[in-house]
Amino acid sequence: MTTTSPTKTAAPDLDPAPPAAPAGPGRSRFKLGAGGQLKGGPFTYIALAVVGLGSIFPLYWTLVAASHDQERVLDSPPPLLPGGRLMSNLEAAWEQANLGKAIVNSVIVAGSITVATLFFCTLAGYAFAKMRFRGRGGLMTAVIATLTIPPQLSVVPLFMIMSDIGWGGELESVIFPTLVGAFGVFFMRQYLLEALPYELIEAAKVDGAHNLRIVWSVVLPAARPAMMVLGMLTFVQAWNDFFWPFLALNQQNPTIQVALGQLSASYTPDQSIVMAGALISTLPLLLVFVVFGKQIVGGIMTGAVKG
Repeated sequence: MTTTSPTKTAAPDLDPAPPAAPAGPGRSRFKLGAGGQLKGGPFTYIALAVVGLGSIFPLYWTLVAASHDQERVLDSPPPLLPGGRLMSNLEAAWEQANLGKAIVNSVIVAGSITVATLFFCTLAGYAFAKMRFRGRGGLMTAVIATLTIPPQLSVVPLFMIMSDIGWGGELESVIFPTLVGAFGVFFMRQYLLEALPYELIEAAKVDGAHNLRIVWSVVLPAARPAMMVLGMLTFVQAWNDFFWPFLALNQQNPTIQVALGQLSASYTPDQSIVMAGALISTLPLLLVFVVFGKQIVGGIMTGAVKG
């Protein structure tokens, strides 16, 4: 009786991977550092430094101009270093334009608009992104179409409405027309399409959660990064808005931008005092970014890498 031994098959020869080609003039200059992070070369840091200095220079020039008098600001060449009149110019701007009341009004207006925009736009974005109802596509198209309408077209009828209901010159006339915006609805809808899985909503429904509970416990936590970004954009826009508050309010009840307009309304405005007022109006925005900067940047990065 003969036995046959099993034949052994030789493993195929695997060619070693070709060595990585050295970086040449046309190849990427980025290198992987510790933890797999990209490290930029000298040109990257030079470009970042130029962009950073270009972004900071307007604020620095405002500080320089606010610390000199009118004659020195208009000299040629202009000063490049701060002077010694900063405090006196800040006091003059504060008193001439009633900036204290203007800042309080702007905080009320911008804060109310931001909170309302985040609430209503998140609800509307969730409805357009995850809820099924008849006419959803047409309604979303109509919302986006409103972005193409210039806001100047609605000034006259809006002014008449505010006057008829007795809100002429009051902060309500600035707050209520901008409680919700089409951009915010579209922004939140696009974010929630990918950031909020249907499985989370279905699991909440299985657990017996009603719609308000789902919004509070599921939608808002998922939408928090996008809400931080939208809140920053909305607050800055409401704080810097000049056109409609200038028409709707009066000089006795202004926002900060309307008050700054009063500083430059004379025939020969003092540019140093105007710059001092602009510096005061910029400080609250810097404070907001310092306090919420980490959450805002985190929201931007989360939106950039999701999916």
